Amino acid sequence: MEKQLIDVLKNLGLSEKEAKVYLACVERGTAVVSDIAQAAKINRVTTYDILEKLKQKGLVSYFTKKKLKFFNAIAPENLLEEYEKRTSDLRTSLPKFKTLTGEINHPRVRYFEGLEGIKAIYADTLTSKTEILNYSNSLEIRNQWPNYDEEYVSKRAKKGIYLRGIAPKDKAGESVHAKDQKFNRELRLIPSDQFDFTNEINIYDDKVAIISFKDELIGMIIESSEIANSQRAIFNMCWQFAEKMGIKTKLLEPLKQTEIVKAAPATVAKNDEASDKNLSLF
Repeated sequence: MEKQLIDVLKNLGLSEKEAKVYLACVERGTAVVSDIAQAAKINRVTTYDILEKLKQKGLVSYFTKKKLKFFNAIAPENLLEEYEKRTSDLRTSLPKFKTLTGEINHPRVRYFEGLEGIKAIYADTLTSKTEILNYSNSLEIRNQWPNYDEEYVSKRAKKGIYLRGIAPKDKAGESVHAKDQKFNRELRLIPSDQFDFTNEINIYDDKVAIISFKDELIGMIIESSEIANSQRAIFNMCWQFAEKMGIKTKLLEPLKQTEIVKAAPATVAKNDEASDKNLSLF
């Protein structure tokens, strides 16, 4: 059994035997206690006790068939999400812990650099318990992160985290907007020649994430309920403005050929009617 994986699990708070039993469960898939014990090289009674502890921690599940218990380990991906959620819950509760010590609650700021750092910011948004409010440039993020839709957008949609966004009305923005329903979001597009922006802002929970794509890839996450709430209010004001801009832009757009054809018969009929009224023998 690979020592590196055991060490990783021990860093997450498991004992060495718990780590071995978990890995044995992953390796064997659905298995009875005796098979798991054999793979973990731990006696059967101890293995059963450890499985009960792992079950209480939510790391394994079981079902009974013909009076035998069959155990399954949660997938490593789910294990990661579970521990990220616990970390997020602790981080969100830090201000309350600090009030117990009388500390003043200052905003907490974390800085990130490079593409991997930017991906870490987006991974943090996947822990959101609220909808995500987003200002973005659809082209810039995909230029820097070609697999952005597969590696992030699909995961957000799968988790059921809704997003409302404002983006420039360009080819990239319109292409992304066309897939809103598929990816659990609503975008409102604004004229890119008047309101172009290249960075991205995400507002979620008590956090505001700011990412810059120009010159160098840098970003930050600001944790502050006051700042997040203020940014929500500003976003909602912009959201209403973007809706009005969309209506205005639609009204100013020339009619499409299909719309002209539909309108033409009615117009011709009215003109013919008017001509008939004007006919006279004198």
